[in-house]
Amino acid sequence: MSNSKVWYITGASKGMGLSVVKELLSKGHQVAATSRTIASFKELRETGDRFLPLEVDLKNEASISASIAQTVGKFGRLDVIVNNAGYGLGGALEELSAEEINENFEVNFFAVVRVVQQALPYMRSQRSGHIINISSIAGFAPGMGWSMYCAAKFAVSGLTEALANDLKPLGIYVTNVMPGWFRTNFAKPDSIAYNQNQIKDYLYLRDYHEKMSNMDGAQLGDPDKIADVFLKLVDSLEPAVNLFLGSDAFNRAKAKIEQLRMEMDNWKEVSYSTDFCS
Repeated sequence: MSNSKVWYITGASKGMGLSVVKELLSKGHQVAATSRTIASFKELRETGDRFLPLEVDLKNEASISASIAQTVGKFGRLDVIVNNAGYGLGGALEELSAEEINENFEVNFFAVVRVVQQALPYMRSQRSGHIINISSIAGFAPGMGWSMYCAAKFAVSGLTEALANDLKPLGIYVTNVMPGWFRTNFAKPDSIAYNQNQIKDYLYLRDYHEKMSNMDGAQLGDPDKIADVFLKLVDSLEPAVNLFLGSDAFNRAKAKIEQLRMEMDNWKEVSYSTDFCS
């Protein structure tokens, strides 16, 4: 395949990441895929020399650095980074412990920072590359009961937009992907954590957690279609900086934008009131 690319994908042993890996391999691309344990890739072991399974600790800079060096050593270059690893954390802010908060930011945000930092020297030397960071519609229009997860995803979105500005002059594109609900294992216990400490006054938030659990298996999004979207992004001369993935994410974003517009209009006089008088 003459236009095949080298992909490095985190959190690739299940869910959205696994679907993307399978689809890219079927289309002739070369894929380095990370997971906490290499045994997770058992079903992909027969995919041939275009697949590189990597056991990586995303909280460890040296582990990430070594895995990216392995990727370039095997395939000769690094074209696309997909920061997909992450997990949900439910609970009111007051209920969450420092340990729960720190762990969620370590995986959902700081892992992204580490991977990008370690990948950039290779992409800078090539003067090419594309970084796709998977945020969430919750990183744009937050729901109830997921305050810290939303905060981590807002951080990913903010970082991605800033990087898009900083890196474009170097020939490196960056896209912030904000998915809605996809029919993966994300609603299952191995991808969601909940607060251990529970406060009675926040019992109403459990209804929102239950709603998500009940959605499992009925989500609108087809994860096997995501790879084609990513291919459109990396083949585009002007790829999107922000991309809402799924009709549910798109419509939720439109409602948030309209709400923001109305609020700005209602408070415009106050916004202007702090200027020096001319």
